[in-house]
Amino acid sequence: MSLVLLALFLVMSAFGVPLAVALGLASVAAILLFTSTPIDLLAQSMFSAMNSFLLVAVPLFILVGVLMERGRVAEKLFDFAEAIVGWLPGGLGHVNVASSVIFGGVSGSSVADIASIGAIEIKAMERHGFPKGYAVGMTLCSSTLSSIIPPSILIVIAGSIANASIGTLLVAGLIPGLFIAFMLMVFNHIYAVRHGYNPPTPFNLRLVLTTGIAAILPMLTPVILMAGIVGGYFTPTEAAGIAVLYTLFLSVVLYRTISVRDLPGLFVETARTSGTILFIAATAKLAAWVFTYDGLPAQVAMFLNAISTGPTMALVLIFLFLIVVGMFMDAIAAMFILIPVLLPPAVSIGVDPIHFLIVMVVTLTLGLVTPPVGVCLFAVAQVAKMSIEDVIKGSLAPMSILVAAILALVLFPQLTLTPIRLLGLY
Repeated sequence: MSLVLLALFLVMSAFGVPLAVALGLASVAAILLFTSTPIDLLAQSMFSAMNSFLLVAVPLFILVGVLMERGRVAEKLFDFAEAIVGWLPGGLGHVNVASSVIFGGVSGSSVADIASIGAIEIKAMERHGFPKGYAVGMTLCSSTLSSIIPPSILIVIAGSIANASIGTLLVAGLIPGLFIAFMLMVFNHIYAVRHGYNPPTPFNLRLVLTTGIAAILPMLTPVILMAGIVGGYFTPTEAAGIAVLYTLFLSVVLYRTISVRDLPGLFVETARTSGTILFIAATAKLAAWVFTYDGLPAQVAMFLNAISTGPTMALVLIFLFLIVVGMFMDAIAAMFILIPVLLPPAVSIGVDPIHFLIVMVVTLTLGLVTPPVGVCLFAVAQVAKMSIEDVIKGSLAPMSILVAAILALVLFPQLTLTPIRLLGLY
């Protein structure tokens, strides 16, 4: 049954059928052909995938990203990042990475990162002597940080699927995100010094204070969210609602970069994006049901036990598998399908569930920047007005650093687990 589903899905995808539609039709066909399940139960299963209070946080966080993008709040964050690290050797490359870290703490979306500050980052790096291909490559790879740094939409979805603590997962994603950012900045420093790009300038404390004051209110967003979630004052969904109200206050009332007349259009844009995500969730739930019905989790456990020497080796194999999956499938669909299939066998051979979920989220973000379906890859090509081929060429070096950093996270679970243990969350 699973093979029929995969075959139908691949055929429909090859003919350009949208992912969610192809996944849903293939799943329904496999279920009706091989089981006697009433079709109304399939509709109920799809509805149950979307009927989650935790998933309400997803459209709310998407709306926060849209408001930040259209409200030009990202420019204040970029100016602050430039003041902090722009004076270092290769400064604008560091600013590129730091901006994504800060913006990720506000929006939780890689696509919003590129749409909001991608053009600013690329033009600034070019002005300071960096080749355009390298500037685009760094912008593309650093955008993945916005999907890892809390509040991450992907982490919220992963926690919802696995019935794990969202607050614990969000905190667990912080150090991995900062570690990847550090590795990208080390690479950028070496590259800039070797080629003589963007030499250092004097540190300007007054500029740091000025831009910091301008950016302090947007930067309070992740602080409020994480303090409230970790402190138990509100749930992730309630936190997302608070973030929307706070962002509306900043954009509409304080900065006045968005008018009340603009809001209906922004709500429609959010609804379209959210509808796509939830439709993927519904159809992916059917595919996950097929794989579970076929006993795939048990087969995966037997396979991992047979070829791996322990939990680390098993997680490395899963990491390599997820890289391939992420290249051809949307990260959200992949999580809905693969978490029920891979998490139980991984835990059974000793992999920590929180570490597994963070590794899965971080690894699947690679799919955002790799062909053939990487949405960030196409977004940055459009922003930079470059061909996909040229973007890929410029991205190879920073992307290899990205892969190496994620592999280090796989091999050293302490990077993920130590913070949540120190805070008593796990």
